[in-house]
Amino acid sequence: MKRRNFIRTTGISLASLYMSDILLASGSKSIKSIINFPDEVSAMFNDRIVQLSGKNQQEWTFRELLVSMNKTDSSLITEIHAPGVNLSSVTLHWNIPASASSVILNDHWERTYGDVSWHKSCETEILPWYFMEYSGSETNGFGVKTGTGSFCFWQIGKNQLSLTMDTRSGGNGVQLGDRILQAAEIVTIKSLPGESPFQTTRRFTKVMCDKVRMPKQPVYGINDWYFTYGNNSEKLILEHTKMMVPMADGLENRPFSVIDAGWFPGPSYSPNDCCWGDSMTKTDSNFSDMGQLAEKIRQIGMRPAIWTRPLCGSEKDPKSLMLPLIKGREENKPVLDPSIPENLEQIKSYFELYNRWSYEMVKFDFTTFDILGKWGFEMLKDKEMTASGWHMHDQSKTNAEIILNMYRTIREAAGETYIIGCNTISHLAAGLFELNRVGDDTSGNEWARTRKMGVNTLAFRSVQHGIFYAADGDCVGLTTKVPWAKNKQWMELVAKSGTPLFISAQADATGTEQKAVIKECFKLASKELPVGEPLDWMETAFPKTWKLNGKTEHFDWE
Repeated sequence: MKRRNFIRTTGISLASLYMSDILLASGSKSIKSIINFPDEVSAMFNDRIVQLSGKNQQEWTFRELLVSMNKTDSSLITEIHAPGVNLSSVTLHWNIPASASSVILNDHWERTYGDVSWHKSCETEILPWYFMEYSGSETNGFGVKTGTGSFCFWQIGKNQLSLTMDTRSGGNGVQLGDRILQAAEIVTIKSLPGESPFQTTRRFTKVMCDKVRMPKQPVYGINDWYFTYGNNSEKLILEHTKMMVPMADGLENRPFSVIDAGWFPGPSYSPNDCCWGDSMTKTDSNFSDMGQLAEKIRQIGMRPAIWTRPLCGSEKDPKSLMLPLIKGREENKPVLDPSIPENLEQIKSYFELYNRWSYEMVKFDFTTFDILGKWGFEMLKDKEMTASGWHMHDQSKTNAEIILNMYRTIREAAGETYIIGCNTISHLAAGLFELNRVGDDTSGNEWARTRKMGVNTLAFRSVQHGIFYAADGDCVGLTTKVPWAKNKQWMELVAKSGTPLFISAQADATGTEQKAVIKECFKLASKELPVGEPLDWMETAFPKTWKLNGKTEHFDWE
C-alpha cells in the first residue's frame, strides 16, 4: 500500500485525550479542545525518579514537591513548587490506546537539520515543544505555548503519551527556593471539517504564540557567507553590494546587505577563527570603521546588517564570569555565563553599539551551542539537552528562563533594529525577534546539503512563518560549485514562498542569466505573499509540489 493511502485510511486518533470541546463565549463557531488532566505524574527529584500522588488529578505531590494544574478556557497550566530540592524535570503521563497507528509531524528545539517529516511515531523519539498527529481522518496538535519556563518535549509510547518539562539549570536540577515556576501552558487543537493538516498546523501555531513581532515589510537581500565562509573584507562587501543592487532597481522596499562573520579579529590563540572573537566591537584589519561601512552600504542602495556572536568571552576576562568547561564546550573558548547580570550588560552594549553604527538588522548566532554545548540534532540523538553535572552562576533559574531573559535583554537593547536569531531556541525566540533562521546551514559548496537543510526546513517550518516570526530557511549559495539548475529552483521557491530570501552570490557565478532571475526573485521577495504550502509534504521529506501564490508549481530536487 502506498504511504499516501496508508496515511489517509488508517490510524486511531489521540483525540480521546481531550477533556472537552468548548464553544467560545463570543458565539464564534471556532471550537477549542483542552487536554485531560494527566493519569500519572513523575519527577526527577534530587537525582532520582519519583512517582507523585494525585489529588483529583489537579494536584500531585511528593514530599515538598507540588505540581498543580489549572484549566483555563483554552489551556492547561502546569505550575511547580519545589522548595529545598534540586528538580531536574517533571513528566505528565496520559493513557492512550495501545494500537494507535497514526502518523506524526515533529519539530526541533532550535533549528531543524533536514530531519522533519510526517512519519510513524517511535517510543524513543523526542518531540520538542509540539507535534501534530494525523489519523487518516483528522489532525490533532499537542504542544505548549511559546515563552515557557522549561524545555518541554513529548513522547508517544505504546500505552502512554507523556510531556516532560526539563527544569534543569545547566546540567543540574534547578533550585527554585520558595517561588512557583509556571513550567508550561499546554495547548491542543483538532482539525475542523474540511481542514487540511497544513491548515490545522498553521492554526495551531497561532494558538501556541499569542503575539508575533514581524518586520514592517518583507526582508530580503544578500549575505556574503556562502562564497567567503568568513574570508571577507570591507572591499569585498562593497563589491558584492554594488554588483547586486541593480537587481533591486525600482523596488521601494530595499534589500539588506548582511556582513557575516569575519569582520572582527579572531582570538590570539586562534587568530584564523572567523566565528570567534574576544570582543564583538573590534574590527579585523580587512575592515575599517564599521559605522562608516554601514553608511557606504546605505549610499549604494541597500540596508546594512551585521552578524555577531554575543557570548564570546575573552581569555583576559575573569574566569568567574565564564561558563564551566563541559563535553562539547571543551575548546578552551571562554563563554560568557548568561545568568550573570554583568555579562548581560556586556551583551546589551553590543546591540546598543550596532544601533549607534546605524545597522538596521543584526543577526546573532551560536548562543544555544555556546550555552548547552550541543547542536539540536545532538540533543535529540543523546536524549539530553546538555551534559549533566554542571551549573550556571544562578542556580535558581531554569535554562529556559535564563535563555529567555537573555533574549529579552537583546530585544530591549536592539530597539527598533530587526533581529535575526540563528541557533536560537525556537519556542523562546518566537514573538521576540522579527526573523529566525529555522534550519541548519545550506551550502555554497554542495547541492545535497542545500536540498537537505533548505528544502526540508522550508517545507516543514514555513507553517510557523508570520506567526512565530519571519521564518528564514537560509541562503541561496550561488557559486560555481553548485549547479545553477538546482540553485535557480531553490531561489525561485524561497522568493515565491513569502519567506525571507537571502542570496550569497559569487561574482564568477553571477552572469546575465543569473542576474535576470535574481532581479525577478528580488521583486517577488520584496512583496507580501501568502506562505508557500508543500502539497506533497505528507509523502516526502523534500516536497517537490508546492502551492505558491495560488499556483501549483513543481520542482526537481534530485
